[in-house]
This record gives sequence, C-alpha cells and structure tokens, in this order.
Amino acid sequence: MTAEEARALRAVLAARAAAAPAGGAAATTRRPSTPARPAARRRPAPRGRRRGRRSGAPARRVALRSWLPAADGRRWRVRLSLAALGLVLPVLAGVVSPTTQPSGTTAGPTDATGLALAAQGTMLDAATRYRGLQQDLTARQVELAAARAAEQAAEQQLALARETVGTGAADLYRSPAEVRTPVVGLDVHVPSATPDVLHVAALSEQVARELSLDVVHAERAAAAVAQAARRVAVAEAAAATVVQQAAAVLEQVRTEVGGLRSDVAAQLAALGTGRAAAAQHETNQQALRRWQDHLGALALAGIVSPPAAALADPTALPDGLSPALDAAGQPVPGIALGVAGNRPVTVLPAETVAAVSSALAQLGKPYAPGGAGPDAYDCGGLAATSWLLAGHAVPGTPGEQWSRGAAVPLSQLQVGDLVFTDGGSDVGIHLGEGQVVTASAAGYQVGVRPLADAAGAVRVTLPAPAQPNPALPAGTAGRGPCGAPPAPVGLVSPAWGGWSNGRIPATALCPVARGHALRCDAAAGYTALADAYRAAFGSPLCITDSYRSLGAQVTAFRTKPELAAVPGTSNHGWALAVDLCGGIHTGGNAQSAWMAANAGRFGFVQPDWARPGGEKPEPWHWEFGHLA
Repeated sequence: MTAEEARALRAVLAARAAAAPAGGAAATTRRPSTPARPAARRRPAPRGRRRGRRSGAPARRVALRSWLPAADGRRWRVRLSLAALGLVLPVLAGVVSPTTQPSGTTAGPTDATGLALAAQGTMLDAATRYRGLQQDLTARQVELAAARAAEQAAEQQLALARETVGTGAADLYRSPAEVRTPVVGLDVHVPSATPDVLHVAALSEQVARELSLDVVHAERAAAAVAQAARRVAVAEAAAATVVQQAAAVLEQVRTEVGGLRSDVAAQLAALGTGRAAAAQHETNQQALRRWQDHLGALALAGIVSPPAAALADPTALPDGLSPALDAAGQPVPGIALGVAGNRPVTVLPAETVAAVSSALAQLGKPYAPGGAGPDAYDCGGLAATSWLLAGHAVPGTPGEQWSRGAAVPLSQLQVGDLVFTDGGSDVGIHLGEGQVVTASAAGYQVGVRPLADAAGAVRVTLPAPAQPNPALPAGTAGRGPCGAPPAPVGLVSPAWGGWSNGRIPATALCPVARGHALRCDAAAGYTALADAYRAAFGSPLCITDSYRSLGAQVTAFRTKPELAAVPGTSNHGWALAVDLCGGIHTGGNAQSAWMAANAGRFGFVQPDWARPGGEKPEPWHWEFGHLA
C-alpha cells in the first residue's frame, strides 16, 4: 500500500466513523426490501472478556459465508477477502465513480463493493452446486446406460427363450400321435416292439421335461426383463431429478443476476486480483474502464438491464427500450436500445452483463489447459465459467460451444457474444471495439486481446439450434487450442507474458508441490509426469527447486557460484525449470533412466549441458521444452 493509498483508506474509515450513530456503532446498509429488525437486548459481557467491534463492520461479513461454494469455498473465501481489502482503494480512486449510482439511491461505492462481493459469492456457490449436479448427472447417466444395457440383454434372453419354447411346442404339435403318446404303440400281440416303444416314450418324456424347463427359463427371462425395466425407470427418474435440480440452480442464478444493479455489476468486474505485465495491464484496464463507463451511463439514466427473455421479441420490449437495428435495418436479436441523456445506448440482457463482468474479474489469472477456475483457465473454460455465473450452461470446449450455440452474423456482433477463431479452436468473449477477453495459450494469461480473423460467433442468450452448426473453416496451420503458437523448431526463448526473469508474480503461476510453482502449462505437464512416476515407483516425484525469483537467484549465485546461473538468466526464473531429487539427482539408476525414457512425453527435457558428459552435468535439472 502506497502512502497515498493509506491516506485514502484512513479518510474513508474516518468518514465512516463520523457517520456512525451516536451510540458509536456504525450504521449498516440494508436492501430496500429488507425491514429493519428491532435491536435485541443483550446481557453485558463479563469484565475482561468484552470484545470491541470495529466501526463500519457490516453483518454482511458473516452472511457471506453461506454464499461461498462448498467445494472451493476455502480458496474463494481467501480470494474474496483479499479482493475486499484491495478494492477499497480502486473504488476511492474512481474506478467506479460515485456518480455512476442510479438516481434515487443512497448507497456509496464501498457499498457497491460489498454487494458485488456478495453477488459473486452467491453466483460462485450456485456454480459449484451446478457442477456438482453435473457430476451427479454423469454418474446417473452411467447407471442409466448400464440399466438399459441390462434390459436389452434380458429382452434378448427372453426372445431366445420364447423362440425355443415356441419351436418345441410347434414340433410337438405337428408330431403324430404315436410320438406325442408312444404308449399307444404297445401291442400285446407284438411283444418284440415293446422295447422300442418304451425307448420312444422315454425320449418323449425327456423332450417334455426340456420343454418345461424352457418354459421356466422363459418365465424367468420375462421376470428379468420386468426387473430391468424397473431399474431403467428408476435410473431415468433419478437422472430427470438431477436435471430438474440443475435447471433450478440456473434459474436461481438468473434471478439473482436479474436484480444486479449496474453499479454493482461495474464493481463486480473489478474484483480480479491477478496482475499482468505493463502493456497488457494497461490494455486490460482500458477495456475494464470502458465497460464500467457503459454501465455507469446506464445507471445514471435509470436503465435496468432486463433478463434475456424480455428482449427475445423486438416487437414487445420493456418500456423505454426500442429495437437495435443492424446496418441493413434488421432488428438485432437479444439486445435493445435505450436513451442516456441525449444519445442512444445499447442495453444488454442482465445475464450478459453478469457474464462479461465475471470474465473481466478474472483478468490476469494464468492460463492452464483444461482450466475452468477459480485459479486458472483455458479459453473454453473461461467462457463456460463466465456464462455459468450468469445462469447459462454452455459446454467447456470451443468446438462444442460453436456447434451447439445460436450462431449470429459477424456483422451483428454484440458485447458478450462468443467469438471463434483458428477454425473454432480458440474462443473469446466479445467486448466491442475489436477486442475480446480470453484465456490465451499464447500469452499464458486471461487478458484482453484484439479480435482478429473471426470465423464465427454465437449468442448464448438465444435459443440453441435444432441441428449443430457446421464446422468452421480451418484456421492457421500449426496453432493449437486457445491460440497456442505452432510447435517451435529448435531452441526457443523462455521469456513469456511480458515479465522479466525472476519477476513473475505468484498469481501468474500454478503450484506443483508445497512451496513450488511453474508456468501453468508446465505445471500441468509436471503433474502428469509426477502421476506417471508414482505409478512406476510407488513414491512421489521429489522436487527441490522450481520457480526462482530474482532475489533467490542472487542468493543461489552467492552460495554456489560454480553451479548457479548468473542472476536474471536462469531458466528457473522463467518458471520453466525444475531440480529433482529422490535418486534422479545422482544419475545412473532406475529413476534417472526412467526420466530419460519418459519425461519427454510430458514436455520435459534435459538440456545438452546438463546431460552426462555435457558442459556442466546436472542430472537433477530438467526444463519444460528446448529452451535457449
């Protein structure tokens, strides 16, 4: 905290204390619809055990716990607490100006921060419950598939048993009387025929017994079919119940989002804690300010973003709104126009406002393949999570998001649309002004990027198409998911993200072990490597060093100048190198042989200088990729 920020914080606390009631307790704000509760009489605490309460500490702090998600509650609780501490100052600095409050309200910017934190907690809790229900639904669908397979097998057994019984009965019906009842063939006048007749009678009895057994098998098969059908019905009912519960959670989120004030949504967008390099940080902040200015204009004009359902029909829009038209004069579905002052402004659905604000709140978070938050994201995970926090469930991969979304022409792009590039392998959330917010594999962070070579777009708030959208044209050759650059040939520069060596913030990295972190894609590779190592040796992969800050490099160089790199040049300073132990560090054993044979499958290689016979053999040193 700088001196200016400290003075600003003290000024706010002093203002709160001055505004407190005469009794000394700071006044707390309530939602307009919440009646004030009468003060409860309290028994005075014993002397020496009274605890003071800080002026201005609202009861909302306790209530927030119930809004935090069950699974990720601890991590999100820490992040929300840090955000609450760190966001007082940006608010004071005018990130969200007090003038952006809707007319007629008395809540100040600090109150908007608290409401934004509370709303985010509610949305995160609902998202966690929804994802838990999706996992439950997956299990129920597996059970349903097994029940249907068992039912199909039982039906096949029943059909076979019935066919056997039917064939036997038909053969018996068509056989002559002496075959059905051989004893009629006995003749006292032909005693020599008696053994043959008795033999035929025995065979007939055996056939009758087998036919009776076939009938029993058929009856049991029919009972098995009935039981399998009951299991299918139970599994279907269980799956349908989970689907209904998930739909109810989404409806709850949409209801919560529908009551989100514009100034609160603007503050929600500023709840991020990740850092970015200087140039990227400025780009991020400009986009954030532009979005907050838009929401501030709506708030000043008294315009409340309606739910998406209210904007579905351009001929029946809420009062004060008119259809938005494209260049050809055709209504743009899902949005409307309002008037702020003397100029028109675009009015987006409440869900879109929440999704965009939630995405901007992740600025600076690191990129990780398959990441869906809260610590790291990939491009599809960021889009899916942002919209889930707005009450809309979309698939987690760009390909599925495109194929199952409501496609809109690129000429009608609006803020909040999912925009696809590179043949549908990369996706971002449109921000207008030729920009998207995305988790980029090229920049290794969530950030605002220029929109280039858009191939298609979908609008989440519109009904999904009956048939999947056709595949998009092929993108840039060699690029991977989320804009990952083509695989390099030969040595590559380890620099990334705009950071200098040893000065990468912890928020841009992903942990791999206690006290150790790497760039998130390297961390994903290391985790997979560690899992394979454990499967091979039954013990965890031993690590002694990973990311090394500039200060740590200086210390290492002073301690071991013959081993450590010159400070500011170590690949440990790029969070792309590890030093291992557990036998690997000595070389010439099963562990080091396994690493040499398998580490490359997970992206880790040993540079030539560190190999046996190299310039400076270090069997413990491994790097993520062939680094210069």
